[in-house]
Amino acid sequence: MIKISPSVLACDFSRLGEEVSRVEKAGADLLHLDVMDGMFVPNISFGPDVIKSVRKQSGLIFDVHLMIENPGRYISKFVQAGADIITIHYESCENHEAVLQMIKSAGVKTSVSIKPATPAFVLEPLLPYLDMVLVMTVEPGFGGQKFMLETMENVRLLRNMIKTGNYEIDIEVDGGINTETAAIAAAAGANVLVAGSSVFHAEDAKKAISDIRAAAEANYLV
Repeated sequence: MIKISPSVLACDFSRLGEEVSRVEKAGADLLHLDVMDGMFVPNISFGPDVIKSVRKQSGLIFDVHLMIENPGRYISKFVQAGADIITIHYESCENHEAVLQMIKSAGVKTSVSIKPATPAFVLEPLLPYLDMVLVMTVEPGFGGQKFMLETMENVRLLRNMIKTGNYEIDIEVDGGINTETAAIAAAAGANVLVAGSSVFHAEDAKKAISDIRAAAEANYLV
C-alpha cells in the first residue's frame, strides 16, 4: 500500500495549523515532521513543543524524523509530544538497538534513516527492531533538493533484505519526490513517500497527493 507523508518543512509556518489541516483533508496518510538541531545537519527547524501544538489539531499519523545528534536523549519528549513513528539516523548514534527498544517500549513505531552515501547493508542487524526504514534521496537538512537516482540501489537492497528475512517493514523515501520520482522510487520498492514542495506548494493539494499516489501505485513492485 502506497502512503503519502507531506513534509511540513515546505509549508507556510505562519499558518501551520491550517496547512496541516489542508493536507489532512487532501488525503495525506501521514505527516512528516523534520526535527533538525543545527549539528547533525546544518539547519535548525523545531522541537517537541511545536509537534505537541500541532498534535491537538490533527488525527494524522505523525512521522517524526530526528535529524539530531544522540537522539536517545529526547525520545521521551517526542513520545509525549504525540509522535506515532520516530525515525533516528543510523549515522547519529552508536547505541541503535537501545534507542530503538526505548521507542518501541513507549508504544511508538521504530524507524532508522540512512544518508545517500550510507550503504543499506549496515541496517541488516537492525531489521528485527524496525517498523520502517527511511532512505534519504537527498542530503538531509534542507528542502527542495533534487532527487538522487543512485539512492535507489539502497531501496532495492533493502527490499531484498526485507523479503529474505520475511519482515514487515515499510520503506520510506524523502527528498525530491514528485509524480516522476515517486514512480521510480515505487518501482525500486518504496511504499511511503515524503513529499514537501510538490504537495504544500501545489494549488490543489488533493490533486497533488492523488497524482503522486497514482504514479507510485502504477509502478510499485512488492
